[in-house]
Amino acid sequence: METQKKTVITIGATVNAPVEKIWEYWSKPEHIMKWNAASDDWHTPRAENDLRTGGTFSSRMEAKDGSWGFDFGGVYDNVVTHERISYTMGDGRKVDVIFTPQGNSTKIEESFEAEETNPVEMQRTGWQSILDNFKKYTEAN
Repeated sequence: METQKKTVITIGATVNAPVEKIWEYWSKPEHIMKWNAASDDWHTPRAENDLRTGGTFSSRMEAKDGSWGFDFGGVYDNVVTHERISYTMGDGRKVDVIFTPQGNSTKIEESFEAEETNPVEMQRTGWQSILDNFKKYTEAN
């Protein structure tokens, strides 16, 4: 049987905040609901997060006009506080997020396995937009 090699997409950003703040804003549902959207016409009205190896997470992402939405969730495979979060999404794809402190800033690098429905560039743009929203929200609060 032939095994298909998965396409891995990597995005990143440097956020002007210490890693302790980054970790809190990345993981607490009250913050996730404020930054987890790729554009201003989308939002996350619900988020749950049990950030520990073996823990689960779930968020509801939907268009603000109610026209479309989906649940995004999975299970944490490896959590190293202030350093790394690895998880498997509900559809089996893997994600790895690395947090690298750089003084009062933190570099975030996120790699994820692409799905096969949408073009790779569209997926990269969408995930990067969400990360850019995280940066904007975290730096402003």
